[in-house]
Amino acid sequence: MRPLRISTPAAGLLAAAALLFAFGGPVSQATLGAGSAPAAAAEQAAAGQGSAYISTHLYFGTGRHDGHPPITEEEFNQFVADVVTPRFPSGLTLQEGRGQWRDKEGDINRERSYELTVMYPVWEAHARNADIEYIRRLYCETWELESVGRADVRAQVDF
Repeated sequence: MRPLRISTPAAGLLAAAALLFAFGGPVSQATLGAGSAPAAAAEQAAAGQGSAYISTHLYFGTGRHDGHPPITEEEFNQFVADVVTPRFPSGLTLQEGRGQWRDKEGDINRERSYELTVMYPVWEAHARNADIEYIRRLYCETWELESVGRADVRAQVDF
């Protein structure tokens, strides 16, 4: 009996996916520093590629529900000064934008938004996760919002 041979473009995708699952590891392990991160970070730093960091991007909307006025620029800046900066005093990046999302009632909301980026060494990921989740939760509770978006990306960083 001959082995089954698949020669379609899907076969290449399946093989790539199998390799990713076999060698890539779960995203949570990659972003939260599980595995051999210290050895890998030392090797990359020695090669002049910077240090292993996590870049966390938080997406804050300013539109509110039930006829409440949007969160003002002054209110948002005060939140950053009082809540975010004490937890990330080494620095952050803030960008203003326009965003849209579908709320729990199915409505599309278009609003002014902010993308906040903080970077920290991989070995700090577990401690920083608590700070980030506190910021997200407090923002939602303060202005009765549904969520603050979050994206974590591994990065090689050099300052």
